[in-house]
Amino acid sequence: MDREHRPIGVLVSQLGTPDAPTAPALRRYLREFLGDPRVLEMNPIGRWLLLNLIVLPRRPKVSAELYRRIWRPEGSPLLVTTRAQADGLARALGPAARVAAGMRYGKPSLKAAIDELCAAGVDRILLFPQYPQYSAATTGSTCDEVFRWLPRRRAVPALRVVPSYYAHPAYIDAVAQVARDDLAGLSWRPEKVLFSFHGLPRRYSDAGDPYRGQCEETARRVATALGLAAGQWQASFQSRFGREEWLRPYTDVTFAALGKAGVRRIAVICPGFTADCLETLDEIAVLGLKQFRAAGGEELRQVPCLNAHPAWIAALARIAREELAGWL
Repeated sequence: MDREHRPIGVLVSQLGTPDAPTAPALRRYLREFLGDPRVLEMNPIGRWLLLNLIVLPRRPKVSAELYRRIWRPEGSPLLVTTRAQADGLARALGPAARVAAGMRYGKPSLKAAIDELCAAGVDRILLFPQYPQYSAATTGSTCDEVFRWLPRRRAVPALRVVPSYYAHPAYIDAVAQVARDDLAGLSWRPEKVLFSFHGLPRRYSDAGDPYRGQCEETARRVATALGLAAGQWQASFQSRFGREEWLRPYTDVTFAALGKAGVRRIAVICPGFTADCLETLDEIAVLGLKQFRAAGGEELRQVPCLNAHPAWIAALARIAREELAGWL
């Protein structure tokens, strides 16, 4: 097949999900996830001890119970949504492109997605990480894995990687549009909007990871797009793990502080997640509501993530076309 007639490949990558909401499935997932030195930056012996003596004996059963609360009949919400995003992007790009979805941890793996694209005749691939803000623990690790598998092929496809798009107008507009659509359906107005991003150990940021600054810039731009005044919004970081200090302010602590300060109704937007998952559907919508009400709050609305909203599918296509310039 002539190169000009070969399809272009787009690999939509997500962090990952267990295969099932069961303890054995969570044990496999957590072993792969937390065994990644990009995720737990510590000496190998310490990582092994933490994983095998503390996390894996206890955490899988607890996590499985949480996943069962959000699991859909068709599977993991993150996987279902990622596939819908890939399908939507494929339709938007047309027959000149082939789009596959792959998970950094779990299935379908990034290797499986690369194999799928290459089997379709692709010799050029655009890696599109679904992490708007760059972190070595997410985008960096995903690139590591893709670079690990590509050189093992006899014919290695050319590769481009979508850079972090935390301030891209299409992404910002899509986050704002999803929020407008959702909040317009409420019978009450939020007194405060909280932008909650996944946390990161502070030492990663101190070492030069640009994640915190990119999250803060995203929050500022979305707040501006929504017409929020300075006192109407703030940013925080959720999902911390272990005993060391993570990026502050912490989301759960912020919920309590807002409730104690007399704020009764809040909306929470999670711009760092392009698809709803355990961290949004349970940690924010369920546990977060309990934490807020325990401190005196009344209403908490977890604004849906971008998911397969038409505004995000259009943004995915716009960003992809920009990065495919000269190929597509």
